Amino acid sequence: MKKRDELTFRKGDGIAIAAVILAALALLAFSLTAAGRGGKRVVRVYQEGELLREMPLDEDGEFLIQDRYENLIRVRDGKAAIVESSCPGEDCVHSGWISQPVRSVVCLPNRVEVRVEGVSGADDVDAVAR
Repeated sequence: MKKRDELTFRKGDGIAIAAVILAALALLAFSLTAAGRGGKRVVRVYQEGELLREMPLDEDGEFLIQDRYENLIRVRDGKAAIVESSCPGEDCVHSGWISQPVRSVVCLPNRVEVRVEGVSGADDVDAVAR
Protein backbone atom coordinates (compact mmCIF):
# COMPACT_ATOMS: atom_id res chain seq x y z
CA MET A 1 0.00 0.00 0.00
CA LYS A 2 0.99 3.50 -0.74
CA LYS A 3 1.35 5.98 2.12
CA ARG A 4 -1.47 8.50 2.03
CA ASP A 5 -0.42 12.09 1.43
CA GLU A 6 -1.37 14.31 4.33
CA LEU A 7 -2.93 17.68 3.79
CA THR A 8 -0.59 20.40 4.90
CA PHE A 9 -1.10 24.10 5.37
CA ARG A 10 1.19 26.08 3.10
CA LYS A 11 2.24 29.72 3.06
CA GLY A 12 0.16 30.40 -0.08
CA ASP A 13 -2.96 29.07 1.64
CA GLY A 14 -2.59 31.64 4.42
CA ILE A 15 -2.16 34.45 1.90
CA ALA A 16 -5.29 33.36 0.00
CA ILE A 17 -7.36 33.18 3.21
CA ALA A 18 -6.11 36.61 4.31
CA ALA A 19 -6.96 38.09 0.89
CA VAL A 20 -10.52 36.74 1.03
CA ILE A 21 -11.02 38.08 4.56
CA LEU A 22 -9.67 41.52 3.61
CA ALA A 23 -11.89 41.67 0.52
CA ALA A 24 -14.95 40.77 2.62
CA LEU A 25 -14.11 43.45 5.21
CA ALA A 26 -13.57 46.06 2.50
CA LEU A 27 -16.93 45.19 0.91
CA LEU A 28 -18.66 45.38 4.29
CA ALA A 29 -17.09 48.77 5.08
CA PHE A 30 -18.07 50.12 1.66
CA SER A 31 -21.68 48.96 1.96
CA LEU A 32 -22.05 50.42 5.46
CA THR A 33 -20.68 53.81 4.44
CA ALA A 34 -22.66 53.84 1.19
CA ALA A 35 -25.91 53.15 3.07
CA GLY A 36 -25.38 56.13 5.36
CA ARG A 37 -24.26 58.45 2.58
CA GLY A 38 -26.57 60.30 0.27
CA GLY A 39 -27.59 63.45 2.11
CA LYS A 40 -31.21 64.11 2.95
CA ARG A 41 -33.64 61.22 2.51
CA VAL A 42 -37.27 61.53 1.48
CA VAL A 43 -40.28 59.24 1.35
CA ARG A 44 -41.88 59.04 -2.07
CA VAL A 45 -45.35 57.57 -2.48
CA TYR A 46 -46.25 56.17 -5.89
CA GLN A 47 -49.52 54.79 -7.22
CA GLU A 48 -49.42 52.94 -10.54
CA GLY A 49 -45.92 54.37 -11.06
CA GLU A 50 -47.05 57.99 -10.68
CA LEU A 51 -45.53 60.08 -7.89
CA LEU A 52 -48.33 61.20 -5.55
CA ARG A 53 -46.42 62.72 -2.65
CA GLU A 54 -42.91 63.39 -1.39
CA MET A 55 -42.26 63.87 2.33
CA PRO A 56 -38.96 64.52 4.16
CA LEU A 57 -37.95 61.53 6.27
CA ASP A 58 -36.75 63.80 9.09
CA GLU A 59 -40.21 65.41 9.56
CA ASP A 60 -43.15 63.54 11.08
CA GLY A 61 -46.33 63.44 9.02
CA GLU A 62 -49.12 61.37 7.49
CA PHE A 63 -50.62 60.91 4.05
CA LEU A 64 -53.92 59.16 3.26
CA ILE A 65 -54.57 57.55 -0.11
CA GLN A 66 -58.24 57.00 -0.90
CA ASP A 67 -58.78 54.91 -3.99
CA ARG A 68 -60.13 51.39 -4.33
CA TYR A 69 -58.72 50.84 -0.81
CA GLU A 70 -57.39 53.29 1.77
CA ASN A 71 -53.74 53.41 2.83
CA LEU A 72 -52.47 55.58 5.68
CA ILE A 73 -48.74 56.28 5.31
CA ARG A 74 -46.98 57.62 8.39
CA VAL A 75 -43.49 59.13 8.73
CA ARG A 76 -42.12 59.18 12.27
CA ASP A 77 -38.64 59.19 13.85
CA GLY A 78 -36.86 58.91 10.49
CA LYS A 79 -38.90 55.89 9.37
CA ALA A 80 -41.94 55.35 7.15
CA ALA A 81 -44.68 52.72 7.03
CA ILE A 82 -48.17 51.98 5.84
CA VAL A 83 -49.82 51.83 9.26
CA GLU A 84 -53.44 51.29 8.25
CA SER A 85 -55.02 49.75 5.17
CA SER A 86 -58.44 48.53 4.11
CA CYS A 87 -57.00 46.06 1.58
CA PRO A 88 -57.47 42.32 2.05
CA GLY A 89 -54.74 40.67 4.11
CA GLU A 90 -53.04 43.98 4.99
CA ASP A 91 -49.62 42.63 3.91
CA CYS A 92 -48.43 46.22 3.43
CA VAL A 93 -49.15 47.00 7.10
CA HIS A 94 -47.26 43.88 8.19
CA SER A 95 -44.21 44.94 6.14
CA GLY A 96 -43.21 47.27 8.96
CA TRP A 97 -41.13 50.43 9.02
CA ILE A 98 -38.47 51.36 6.48
CA SER A 99 -35.67 53.91 6.73
CA GLN A 100 -33.03 52.89 4.16
CA PRO A 101 -33.11 53.58 0.41
CA VAL A 102 -32.85 49.87 -0.40
CA ARG A 103 -36.29 49.03 1.04
CA SER A 104 -39.88 49.75 0.05
CA VAL A 105 -43.39 48.90 1.19
CA VAL A 106 -45.93 47.85 -1.43
CA CYS A 107 -49.72 47.51 -1.33
CA LEU A 108 -50.49 45.37 -4.36
CA PRO A 109 -54.32 45.60 -4.26
CA ASN A 110 -54.16 49.41 -4.24
CA ARG A 111 -51.07 49.57 -6.51
CA VAL A 112 -49.19 51.76 -4.00
CA GLU A 113 -45.45 51.81 -3.33
CA VAL A 114 -43.71 53.70 -0.51
CA ARG A 115 -39.97 54.23 -1.10
CA VAL A 116 -37.18 55.88 0.84
CA GLU A 117 -34.82 57.69 -1.53
CA GLY A 118 -31.81 59.98 -1.16
CA VAL A 119 -31.76 63.45 -2.71
CA SER A 120 -28.09 64.39 -2.53
CA GLY A 121 -27.62 65.33 -6.17
CA ALA A 122 -26.01 63.90 -9.29
CA ASP A 123 -24.06 61.19 -7.44
CA ASP A 124 -27.18 59.31 -6.30
CA VAL A 125 -27.21 55.56 -6.68
CA ASP A 126 -30.04 54.24 -8.85
CA ALA A 127 -30.06 50.74 -7.37
CA VAL A 128 -28.24 48.63 -4.83
CA ALA A 129 -27.82 44.87 -5.20
CA ARG A 130 -27.30 42.89 -2.03
